[in-house]
Amino acid sequence: MKKLIAQNLLMLVVVLAGIAQAGQQKAPELSLKDINGRTVTLSDFSGKVVLLNFWATWCVPCRTEIPDLVKKQREYQSQGLRIVGITYPPADGSEVRRFVRELKIKYPVVIGSKETKQAFTTSDTLPLTVIIDREGKIRGVIEGIMYRDEFDEKVKPLLGTAE
Repeated sequence: MKKLIAQNLLMLVVVLAGIAQAGQQKAPELSLKDINGRTVTLSDFSGKVVLLNFWATWCVPCRTEIPDLVKKQREYQSQGLRIVGITYPPADGSEVRRFVRELKIKYPVVIGSKETKQAFTTSDTLPLTVIIDREGKIRGVIEGIMYRDEFDEKVKPLLGTAE
C-alpha cells in the first residue's frame, strides 16, 4: 500500500512539474510530411497560435472532435489560429486522404510518429491537442476531446479574443 501511495505521489509530482513548465518550454522544431508528400515545419506557423491535434482514423473521439476543429479553424483563422492535424499512429496514406476528404478537413494534416508524439507527451491518449503560443512556447496539452470551455480558457486568450 505504501509503495502504491509513493508511486501515485511521484506521478503527481511529475504531472505538476509538467504543468508548471507549460508556457515556458519552447516547442521542438518539427519537420513532417503532409498527406501529399510536402514538408510542413512548425516554423511555417511562426507568430501564430498553433494547435497540434494528434488523432487516428480509427479513433471514435477523434472523429467526433474534428468537425469542431474545422469550424474553429475557419472562425479564428483571421485572429491567427492555425490547426495542424497529426495522424498517429501513421496509417496508409490513401486511408488518411479518404478520411480527410470525408471529414472535410481544411487545415494541414501531417504523418506523425511515436517520436513526434513523445516530443510533447508520453500519454497514449487520443485525441491529444498541444497548444503553442505565438512565441512558439507550449502553453498546454489537452488529453481527449477539447471542449468549448477549454478552448475559451486556454486558446482564446492567446488569440486576444477572450470573452
